[in-house]
Amino acid sequence: MSDPSMWWKGSVTYQIYPRSFQDSNGDGIGDLNGITRRLPHVAELGVDAIWLSPFFTSPMMDMGYDVANYTDVDPLFGTLEDFKTLLRTAHDLGLKVIIDQVLSHSSDQHPFFRESRLSRENSKADWYVWADPNEDGTPPNNWQSVFGGPGWQWEPRRQQYYLHNFLKEQPDFNFHNPDVQEWLLNSMRFWLDLGVDGFRLDVVNYYFHDAALRSDPPDHRKKDQREWQPYSMQYHIHSKNQPENLLFLEKMRSLLDEYDNRALVGEVGDAHHAIEMMGQYTSGRRLHMAYSFEMLGPNYTAGHFRQQLEEFFEKSPQGWPCWAFSNHDTPRHVSRWQENAVSQEALAKQACALLLSLQGSVCIYQGEELGQTETELEYHELTDPQGLTFWPENKGRDGCRTPMTWERQSTNGGFSETAPWLPVKAPQLANSVDGQQQDTESVLAFYRQMLRFRQEQASLRTAETTFLEVSPPLLAFTRGKDLTCVFNLSTNYCEIPLNGGSIEVAYAATLDQGMLKLSGNGFALISSQLT
Repeated sequence: MSDPSMWWKGSVTYQIYPRSFQDSNGDGIGDLNGITRRLPHVAELGVDAIWLSPFFTSPMMDMGYDVANYTDVDPLFGTLEDFKTLLRTAHDLGLKVIIDQVLSHSSDQHPFFRESRLSRENSKADWYVWADPNEDGTPPNNWQSVFGGPGWQWEPRRQQYYLHNFLKEQPDFNFHNPDVQEWLLNSMRFWLDLGVDGFRLDVVNYYFHDAALRSDPPDHRKKDQREWQPYSMQYHIHSKNQPENLLFLEKMRSLLDEYDNRALVGEVGDAHHAIEMMGQYTSGRRLHMAYSFEMLGPNYTAGHFRQQLEEFFEKSPQGWPCWAFSNHDTPRHVSRWQENAVSQEALAKQACALLLSLQGSVCIYQGEELGQTETELEYHELTDPQGLTFWPENKGRDGCRTPMTWERQSTNGGFSETAPWLPVKAPQLANSVDGQQQDTESVLAFYRQMLRFRQEQASLRTAETTFLEVSPPLLAFTRGKDLTCVFNLSTNYCEIPLNGGSIEVAYAATLDQGMLKLSGNGFALISSQLT
């Protein structure tokens, strides 16, 4: 791309979950030096950037998403010097580095919260969200925690409740206090000065709460079955998604604009207006791109994918999305969509081609390039508070967080010589890097091929999408004027007329006498238009 400041537009980012990538010191937990060692694997894939999930100082109640020091590295992962080495190595390999920022809340062990909870008069008294109880002693409203139970925790020293949208050990910052905003922006400046290329913003729509503390109404949508958690029974119009968020995002963008070639990507978590909010948050001088959970669910249909793209670009022509099929919070898509699969390999390759053909930027989660599957865990093996609370209705997020498998015959898949923090099991060992490295028909080989093709095709990075009127389970669209993408999102045979052109990338697809024939999970990227 000619303008280096636009590197993020159409980019592909590889998400690394530090605990589970590579252990370098034999304690069973992945670390920064382990990541540095394995960066050549990531660079060889052909991605543009890496995103590191949190590695900051933390008591690890939520695996690092409870930050106790925003400008240092937790000893579990190494040191600040280790991070600087990682950053230099990544840049030498041509990789941008994006790091997580968990700004909506801190750990309850953060010095500011430890002071704030002592009294109503100290210097940090208004840095978190505090509220008086109702006359009967109950919390001030009905806001729920994502991890179960009320979103309020009683503090006897202040005789007030504090807000926590997640664990009670994750108190929410009070963004209505301008000093809080300024301090958080300065913590980001610290990492920008070190040379990071951008930030992934955790739960970016949770920053502000309704200052009047109005209760959330019930979710008005009709549902086929009961929710497994109370949080999903509400319509969160007051506890998050507040208009003040937009002004803060503009402040954040102004900070990044002081530096060359930096980018912001935000995670929008909402059950009602996520696509619309993605557009709103990326229009104007706000985020560069945003993603939601709309493609991280069970729906693997042509209509669903078409709806997400059309809704985004129709409502937000000036915005920019970042699409993902898997991440550290959701079951891996090869397992999640298995009922649509001829085989795990076929689905993995089709999902790769589809994701990398979508208009927008893309995020790939570690192990996707191997066709990795969800790990089936027993209750006693869990560490995730979500799974521990809601088992067995919801098994939590540990199943997608188990270690990378580098070497099939090595102890713990080459991840660690010691028993890892989550187990490495046989189905995951079957999808190891060394087992696919030299196999030209492997999922890994296909990812490399498809990523190289995306890099070579400017239309796949930035060109507009036009959907073609074909019947499900076919999904067909053009990117720009010179590329047509056709996917059979089923296990059944399909065919469609094709007028000329040639297949550039394909799986289980052939051209025969003007007809494109697609076996189950077949797809083709072709240099012509369909008739």
